[in-house]
Amino acid sequence: MAIWIDADACPKVIRDIICRAAERTGIQTTFIANQAIPLPPFPNLKSVQVRQGFDVADDEIARRTQAGDLIVTQDIPLANEVIEKGAVALSPRGELFTASNIKARLNMRDFMDTMRASGVQTGGPPALSQSDRKNFADQLDRYLAKQNR
Repeated sequence: MAIWIDADACPKVIRDIICRAAERTGIQTTFIANQAIPLPPFPNLKSVQVRQGFDVADDEIARRTQAGDLIVTQDIPLANEVIEKGAVALSPRGELFTASNIKARLNMRDFMDTMRASGVQTGGPPALSQSDRKNFADQLDRYLAKQNR
């Protein structure tokens, strides 16, 4: 079991929560991004920098993911791809993507893309709240506790 982070858009506060969990559990945790990601010097933390380009980091995460891994991403197509490989996907807001909810999320994402392409201003997601941070930390702790059984 490993943890993979889609680090290009991962908020620093979420990165810090992940680093503390990785230190506590010793689980191999890898941040993948197209930029350098500063991390604490823990032996089980690693940063992989990929070349610039659309979905390059996502493709690298999908390539490395194995069944039972945890992927932290807000990218719905990536979440869908890793779930199909038997991994678990968790958003930085604490939403656990599963085989039973990912298709609906993918459909909504595609619908919103179509709306934006037709000129409708949909706005972006709200800022990460304290509640989002707690939801993420709680979901991460639940997942890690389940893995230690």
